[in-house]
Amino acid sequence: MDLNSLRQQIESLDKDLLGCLAKRRQLALAVAKDKAQRQGAVRDQGREASLLLSLMEKGKALGLDPAYLTRLYHIIIEDSVLLQQAWMQQGDSQGLLHIAHLGQPGTYSHLAAQGIASRHQSAFQGLSCESFADIVKAVEDGKAPLGLLPIENTSSGSINDVYDLLRHTHLHIVGETYLKVDHHLLVKPGLALEDIQSVYAHPQALTQCSQYLAKTPFKQEACASSAHAMAKVADLDAPVAAIGPESGGALYGLVAIDRHLANQEENHTRFILVSRDAQTVPAQLPAKTSLIMATHNTPGALVDALLVLRQQGINMTKLESRPMPGNPWEELFYVDLAVNDQSEAWQGAYQELAAITRFVKVLGCYPDQRVKPTTAPLPR
Repeated sequence: MDLNSLRQQIESLDKDLLGCLAKRRQLALAVAKDKAQRQGAVRDQGREASLLLSLMEKGKALGLDPAYLTRLYHIIIEDSVLLQQAWMQQGDSQGLLHIAHLGQPGTYSHLAAQGIASRHQSAFQGLSCESFADIVKAVEDGKAPLGLLPIENTSSGSINDVYDLLRHTHLHIVGETYLKVDHHLLVKPGLALEDIQSVYAHPQALTQCSQYLAKTPFKQEACASSAHAMAKVADLDAPVAAIGPESGGALYGLVAIDRHLANQEENHTRFILVSRDAQTVPAQLPAKTSLIMATHNTPGALVDALLVLRQQGINMTKLESRPMPGNPWEELFYVDLAVNDQSEAWQGAYQELAAITRFVKVLGCYPDQRVKPTTAPLPR
């Protein structure tokens, strides 16, 4: 059998795999509808573990590596869980999802927004914005019903400009998503690595790839977004490169000549989705509530506030401090809690916090998108 024939068979199998994955998604939606009627939880990790073990045993008999199957099914299970959560949040209301995001098509924000639309079984329409402030203003002014903002990265940390915007806006956080950020060095076809003189990238990308860049002679040029960087490189007749996603680079006719540039291999960005209207999270979904609070400038004030959460059995997943403008040496605290804002625990905690702090502002309650991988013992 010649090489061309073998490749055709592989392509045919890949097409069949795509059809099976799409059918599996539709079945996962049917499961979500049944769980919603029974008020059942989205996840049954006991069943997931049993399924995973069974698949590994069957795969091993077919010569498939159990570790490979585990990685593959973690992705498939995560997609099913997030798909079911999205359906439980919105029901059958499909259509067009209009999201304001940073940069032109091809940026990480654009890719994250597309992922949200796919999860909600909706068509996607993006509104490109030049800055985080422009995204917030677009939603506040009604130019887009939703805005997507990157808020933290596992490599470069919190994005403080976004935290500062949340303090001043009346928008509500209604969702979150996580995107694996895989930085590549993108150039016009034919340009060699040793010929590059300058590299264009978003400041966050430059920070996240600092160790790689420190070993190169490249001049570093900051851009408003990854798309701006890629468009610049595509337009210039010069030995320059951009840092960005490989799929985004393809939109600008660029190819990757060096891959996986980030300081940390596991480089993920968390995005939040903001809207003019708050949303209610169904009780059977894992939820987060985000808030801002300012404590009194007295010894132990923050500890007292945190003890309220502990007494109510509420787990805090993030605590971020920011300076309070106009009040030297005083700080605001941004807090993420693993709790539904409709629960009795949160209602009680909120009343206590309001009484002992200077102020508390709830930024929003939304489904928790962190899907913990299901584990199963490897078959012997």
